[in-house]
Amino acid sequence: MQINLKLNGKLIKEEIADELLLIDFVRKHGCYSVKRGCETANCGLCTVFLDGKPVLSCSLLAARANGREVTTLEGLQEEAEEIGSFVANQGAEQCGFCNPGFMMNAIALFRENPDPTDEEILEYLSGNLCRCSGYEGQLRAMKNYIAWKKEKQEVGA
Repeated sequence: MQINLKLNGKLIKEEIADELLLIDFVRKHGCYSVKRGCETANCGLCTVFLDGKPVLSCSLLAARANGREVTTLEGLQEEAEEIGSFVANQGAEQCGFCNPGFMMNAIALFRENPDPTDEEILEYLSGNLCRCSGYEGQLRAMKNYIAWKKEKQEVGA
């Protein structure tokens, strides 16, 4: 089967096997931020954006992305660097394995809701499995990021 899609802004036209998962497709194209974790759509490590919305690439056939736009963390470096610095400052990265999926969902959250409550942050990020921390560092990082963005907007206004 042939698919045409845009991956991180680059048009790709390729013949693929019908059963190829999106995670395997994007990793084949150098997007190693997309990780294989549980393979049951429960950990969030394989999160990518499909037409701007977060999806779990381990449970989606690559054929479903035909004619669509797929974005991985490699395509969101500026946003990821901003948020990532706050995650690192709170010591919330520990082993770092869950960070790409966490970052993808944090970016999606802030695009949908730039000023979420603690409960909204925790609810939105609940699909990201982190075996190293109790999520308190990630919550502090997100709250500090929100405060920084507000301050930056006030200064720029």
